Amino acid sequence: MKLQKMHWIGIAAAAVILVFDIIFFRSDERMLFFLGGIAFSIAGLPFIIGLVMEGRTEQGVNEMFLEFARNLAESVGAGTPVSKSIVNMKNKNYGLLSSYVVKLSNQIELGIPVNSAFRTFADDIGSPVIQRAVSLMGEAERAGGEIDYILESTAKSIAEVEKLKKERKAAIYNLVVQGYIVFFIFLGIILVMEYKIVPMTSSVGGLSTGGGFDINKISEGAGVAGEGLTPEQFTRPFLYLLLAQGLFAGLTIGKLTEGSIKKGIKHSFVLMISSFLVSTGARLFLVPAAA
Repeated sequence: MKLQKMHWIGIAAAAVILVFDIIFFRSDERMLFFLGGIAFSIAGLPFIIGLVMEGRTEQGVNEMFLEFARNLAESVGAGTPVSKSIVNMKNKNYGLLSSYVVKLSNQIELGIPVNSAFRTFADDIGSPVIQRAVSLMGEAERAGGEIDYILESTAKSIAEVEKLKKERKAAIYNLVVQGYIVFFIFLGIILVMEYKIVPMTSSVGGLSTGGGFDINKISEGAGVAGEGLTPEQFTRPFLYLLLAQGLFAGLTIGKLTEGSIKKGIKHSFVLMISSFLVSTGARLFLVPAAA
């Protein structure tokens, strides 16, 4: 992904917030981490938007390639050679695909073989669906098949693939919603444990004279020079647990809905940033600062 203007704006804004954060809140760890999370989210948001736009562009290109393949099959079926058909179609509007069709036509007019021009066409677009279709067309043509029948079969194949993708996405939508709900319930449970249950059991254990539960006694082995951990230190790994859960939950959602772990990055980003900001924000605003 090439860095565009929106990426640089996000990075610059994040850098300004980080500098402000370090200069004015260097001694306040809670505010330092909270503003750091905001800076990271601002820096990462343009990249996530870019991934979403890239996915929509790929889907649009695949749909227009389906139309292009159908038109090409009709033209070739009418008796026009493939190369001449592509040149004749160069001025048609194929939306996001138009610039690639014009380049394909120009290469053929310059005398580049159709197979080589199609391979360049597929590589420029970068869509796995189109690359497979072009590879299939090239192999079938070399084997001596009827090119109009090949193009028609390719168009049908692409249509079926896109239809199955949409059906799978619609069928698994409820699972995606459930995944988000389960994650935020998990986030709520962690917050209740961190800010209610752990401090309460720690204070109860400290007052107990018998077999009471005392976090300080449990954590003495992890302390320095026999000192136990405070409840805040004891619950700090909860944040790492939330981040790990958000990362893998997001990747799983992307794999289930769109068949690609890469498509799950946006879900991971949303879940991780949400958990980090909620956790650090709760620590900042709900827990009184140490005197």
